[in-house]
Amino acid sequence: MNSHCIGFDEYELSKTSTNASDYRESSLPYYEPEQDQDHGDSQSRLLSGQTIPASAKGTIISRVVSVTPAWLRRRYHRPRPRSRRFALCHIIRPPRSFLRKFALFAYTFFTTILVTVIVGGVFFPGYTHLPPYYVDLRHKALASRDAGRANVHNQKVFIAASIYDKDGKLCGGDWADNVLDLIELLGPENAFLSIYVNDSGPEAKKALDDLQRRVPCDHALVFEDHLDIGQVTHITAPDGSQRVKRIEYLAEVRNRALKPLENSTTTYDKLLYLNDVVFHPIDAAQLLFSTHIVADGRTDYRAACAVDFINPFKFYDTFATRDIEGYSMGLPFFPWFSANGDEQTHQDVLDGKDAVRVKSCWGGMVAFDARFFQKRNVGSDDLVTAGNQSPSNLSAPYRFRAEKEIYWDASECCLIQADIQSPEPGNSGIYMNPFVRVAYDTKTLSWLGFTRRFERLYTPIHFLLDIVTNAPSYNPRRDEEPWHEVIDTVWVPDMTSEQGGSFQQVARIATHTGFCGRQGFTVMKENITEGERNWEGIKIPSS
Repeated sequence: MNSHCIGFDEYELSKTSTNASDYRESSLPYYEPEQDQDHGDSQSRLLSGQTIPASAKGTIISRVVSVTPAWLRRRYHRPRPRSRRFALCHIIRPPRSFLRKFALFAYTFFTTILVTVIVGGVFFPGYTHLPPYYVDLRHKALASRDAGRANVHNQKVFIAASIYDKDGKLCGGDWADNVLDLIELLGPENAFLSIYVNDSGPEAKKALDDLQRRVPCDHALVFEDHLDIGQVTHITAPDGSQRVKRIEYLAEVRNRALKPLENSTTTYDKLLYLNDVVFHPIDAAQLLFSTHIVADGRTDYRAACAVDFINPFKFYDTFATRDIEGYSMGLPFFPWFSANGDEQTHQDVLDGKDAVRVKSCWGGMVAFDARFFQKRNVGSDDLVTAGNQSPSNLSAPYRFRAEKEIYWDASECCLIQADIQSPEPGNSGIYMNPFVRVAYDTKTLSWLGFTRRFERLYTPIHFLLDIVTNAPSYNPRRDEEPWHEVIDTVWVPDMTSEQGGSFQQVARIATHTGFCGRQGFTVMKENITEGERNWEGIKIPSS
């Protein structure tokens, strides 16, 4: 450390120099009569309205800075001279080290982040304050133990689920308890439960049998040791083999849970389709009876989806979800939809709406208007849908399905909503409800009430990362209009070629489902070993 030594006489001649000022400041921690006098003078000046000298201001600032951690405000002092007769050594303060500057910056940065998180979570929480009609329904559900207390209008609800239940953990665990509690809220006389389980082993069969004895409403619980994929529609692969598209298989098992509707004499108001998710039964009732309430106190939707989470922060079902203009999602955390896609859906989320306008969603739990899944009575007007206004020419009862084109995949969950939605642009009748959240394990579900309080803070991060990742991804068929002729690149089979065909530019008539798809070809495996995935992807040829 550098030092500069001067004698007593020289010091006396230099009282007005910069060194003299530094000497007095560096001696602040030591008791000196002169400092007490200065302190008293500063107080008297403050009381009399006079200006406080710079030396006194330095004392005040040093007290404010003292609230920072001691390790960030290291001081350099020189020993107090024993006598003014001896030479005084003034120690020059070394420049602050880079590490100390970085530590001070990090301390300030993380303190600011912590304060922002606390303020945001306490005063500006996301999707925490329920709308009044949600509060009212929740109060009714908790106020008594009467069956049907959450189903004010006694609506008929068909509950469907197709699940893979390895070891019987769903039918014998929290999922089954959630379903039974939901039936109690709806009223057993108003509910029908249909569960289809396949290829899950003897433990699953036993759990399903045990659940069947506990179900208080009409039900059809079906177990199949093995689903023969020979019964499922096949497609010719480029190598000439007959394969089952994975989406075709998933559509088949979902439709098997809907089979009781085919011969039912009951007219259902709602259809609730469940995945293997854990949920709060009251939330399921909110999804059914509170989403997009209209004037008469009833809901108005064709489909309303929950939001499913694979961990406390990450949205799961991106494959089936599209915003109101058909764009795929952004990064899978709040606000989920990219501002680079459709601003309406993105803004609906930021505005905290319970009915976020989308073109498709799933979210692990979906409430449907059941009219679209039942046969229409003779003389009844046909329901106007995108499906029956397009070349597909679909009509009720609607079912899950797959795209037939090779190297083009679309989720069966997206296609069913593309089929039943309104053909009116910007008014699909499909909504996502962020107040209703589900998860794939109980631990994640327990965290969702807490993490949602802070999710608005993710918005600027989401916006920046969407720009960096160029989200949402490009889909050449997103904005296709039904009946319009388009020039598209599609796979044209040719068994005489080495690859079994090639991609070619061809003219075709557009349908209403282009926004659901993406390039890909996934098929089911026929012979799998224990623990092996039952499907695989077929590589897309380069030409």
